[in-house]
Amino acid sequence: MSESLHLVCPHCQAVNRLPAARLSQNPKCGQCHQTLFSGHPLALNAKSFAPHLTRNDIPLLVDFWADWCGPCKMMAPAFAQAAQLLEPRVRLGKVDTEAEQQLSAGYNIRSIPTLILFKSGRELARQSGALSAPDIVRWVQSQL
Repeated sequence: MSESLHLVCPHCQAVNRLPAARLSQNPKCGQCHQTLFSGHPLALNAKSFAPHLTRNDIPLLVDFWADWCGPCKMMAPAFAQAAQLLEPRVRLGKVDTEAEQQLSAGYNIRSIPTLILFKSGRELARQSGALSAPDIVRWVQSQL
């Protein structure tokens, strides 16, 4: 029997269970039938953050950013490229620190951009400052 994973749908937030072997086969949500991975970071808010943090069996990499932040804007294309390289082994999300101030404060975000890598609902590692896509991928892989 193969190992199965729980994955939260980025569209409807339903929790899907699928065999780990199917992870790279472009799986679709059993509820809304949309793809579970798009190759793009998810915009997370206070409501969607918790299920992705606690119900996904794959690591979650979150970019805490703000629209007014120059380095955040510089890193945005690199983070999007990293999503294409890291999915489906890692889920990538973005939290707008201006729109989600309580969420950001809960993780003690003091400078942006800040990347936090979570696994099984716990913070594994944190990195502040803008990174290139290869550096993001290398950093994540070094932490897992």
